[in-house]
Amino acid sequence: MASLDAKQPIHDGSSKAEEGDLDVDQLHIDPAKEVKLLAKLDLAFTPVIMLVYLSCFLDRSNIGNVKTAGMPTDIHASAEQFSAAVSIFYATYVAFEIPWSVLLKKLTPRYLLTALCIVWSLVTIFSGFISNVGGLYATRLILGACEGGLFPCLNLYLTMVYRREEQAKRVSYLFVCTAISGAFGGLLAYGILHMDGISGMAGWRWLYIIEGLFSVVVAAAVFFGLPNDPSNAYFLNAEEKELMRIRAVQRQAYMGSEEFDWAEVKIAFRDPKVYLSGCIQFCQDILLYGFSTFLPSIIQGMGYNTLQSQYFTIPVYVAGGLSFLAFAFISDRLTIRAPFVLFANMFGIVGYILLLTKTSDGVKFFATFLCAIAVYNGPGLNLTWLNVNVAPHYRRATAIGLQQTIGNTAGIVAGQIYRNVPYRLGNGFSLGALCVSQALIASKYLYIRHCNKTKERIVNGEIPDTRKIKTGDRALDFVYHL
Repeated sequence: MASLDAKQPIHDGSSKAEEGDLDVDQLHIDPAKEVKLLAKLDLAFTPVIMLVYLSCFLDRSNIGNVKTAGMPTDIHASAEQFSAAVSIFYATYVAFEIPWSVLLKKLTPRYLLTALCIVWSLVTIFSGFISNVGGLYATRLILGACEGGLFPCLNLYLTMVYRREEQAKRVSYLFVCTAISGAFGGLLAYGILHMDGISGMAGWRWLYIIEGLFSVVVAAAVFFGLPNDPSNAYFLNAEEKELMRIRAVQRQAYMGSEEFDWAEVKIAFRDPKVYLSGCIQFCQDILLYGFSTFLPSIIQGMGYNTLQSQYFTIPVYVAGGLSFLAFAFISDRLTIRAPFVLFANMFGIVGYILLLTKTSDGVKFFATFLCAIAVYNGPGLNLTWLNVNVAPHYRRATAIGLQQTIGNTAGIVAGQIYRNVPYRLGNGFSLGALCVSQALIASKYLYIRHCNKTKERIVNGEIPDTRKIKTGDRALDFVYHL
């Protein structure tokens, strides 16, 4: 079995569990009670986590909505300058991912995430008052520095609550929010752009202001809704807190010591699967950032007007989000990752080929639905694949931050390849990225399978254990998810 249970030894890098006052016989949880506990955790945490990520992605991707609403003309930005503004966001975004993820426990989830949310909310509001390209560049840089910490920190927070085999479903909530933000953003933009001219302000300015105010409200929800210690959350009763304590002991090999250790950071930086995962994420994020930012423009290029291009994005985003929920649920049940990423990418390959060929606008619109399946499943399932295969906490924190740093540099590329209708360069580049990703996924699968087989041979006494690192995910009883 891929996850540790009560009968397996506990490895946390220090040879003993920190919850040493519980013996093995006590490490049993009634399955029915655990199902109820998980339902309660989901009900409490999921809405807050989804709201904050929805807010984050909405404030990031609305630059695609304001483009079709005339913002470049109003601030006298050329096509090249606007593309640079899309790309420049990721310069600070990738620079701050590792620092924020490593500092999560020290600064505590509640205070760190709330502070980041407040700052990017204010920046979004101020974006409604910019009058030149310099102002756009400045707000995008600050926005990137704040939002860079959210995704890796939320992923780490999930690992503090859920087992390895429970995580793809929960990570899927974040990427569903990416899809929802696209759908909600399109619907919101459709409504707010009708405010064009009110108080002498353009509709795109109202879009920034209103979405920024929404994010301020979300910051309050984060502060009161995400406890620093999920195992002692205010909504849990005494019995449920004890269940959380037992689950923590069972997951000790995955979580590890609470103390920061530079050695764990170094191990993560030398781990081949982190770099393979990062390269896969880079390819998949080419799609995610290009598609989510420029879908309104892609649809507008099919001959639809500004308002139509906003609300026609809604069903595409919904389809992408629902497909990820389905894939993630099955992936968790089977504890299999790579085959689902490979399968989802096949839809994207077909979709981008249709966008690049001479077909009717109806076929091209259908192609966007196929692309959406790969756009959301690829990055989400790949990240989960890394989440569940790195331990303990600070090794995983570094790994997630490094993987996201590598992957999110794709945002810089995405801003440059989607410039002019009909976006043949962008769609062609995305197709190529998908094909490269398929090869990398197969390579990572073979590498991880080799690691599992090596551990198995050591356990069976077929070969000596000459490995230098034997803790965390390198422990012999830690089986990597394929």
